[in-house]
Amino acid sequence: MPTADTMNVLLDLDGTLTDSGEGIARSIVHALAGLGRPRPDWTELTRYVGPPLADTFRALLGTADEALVREALRLYRERFAAVGIFENRVYAGIPAGLSALRAQGYRLWIATTKPQVFARQVLEHFGLAPHFAGVYGSELTGERTDKGELIRHLLASERLPAQTAVMVGDREHDIRGARQNGLRAIGVSWGYGAAGELAAARPAAILESPGELVGAVSRLLPSGREK
Repeated sequence: MPTADTMNVLLDLDGTLTDSGEGIARSIVHALAGLGRPRPDWTELTRYVGPPLADTFRALLGTADEALVREALRLYRERFAAVGIFENRVYAGIPAGLSALRAQGYRLWIATTKPQVFARQVLEHFGLAPHFAGVYGSELTGERTDKGELIRHLLASERLPAQTAVMVGDREHDIRGARQNGLRAIGVSWGYGAAGELAAARPAAILESPGELVGAVSRLLPSGREK
């Protein structure tokens, strides 16, 4: 049973818990092909794993036409919901890390700008869902695709004081979103952040492997069981 001093770890999903790049990139290519646009270089597509997809399509299409962006999103989801969501794998060491955090007394939450419905499917598919007290994501209609807004919504919905929580993610959006809400953040280097991106965002720590996760969290946010 959670107590007043229960500490909370908010975790991003894509690029932090799972390597989802293949499914996202192939679904972006599917959407661009459906619009008659050329396929970008494969290495360029990895830049777009993590940030809000609407922003991705605005950039790739070079447009401010929201109707075109909505059609790109529709085409993307057409493939992603059927195939792309499962072109994915859990990073080695993540299940053990989540189990260890829970054993230390932390409550875990998903904070992802991936649509919540897809995030839940991924967690269930890979057997990660039981680790989490709640799953927070964006809506298919476009709400809460900004990481700062999403974290604010999670904290308010669960009545979590900022000082009881830390954010873990692989992109600058995770670090900035945490800072906007008064949370400290931990960056993970095994995801999709570009070289130097995390360092420039100035998280409290940058991890090289999932095995470092428990130690980094406990240094920033001692759990009730450690007092």
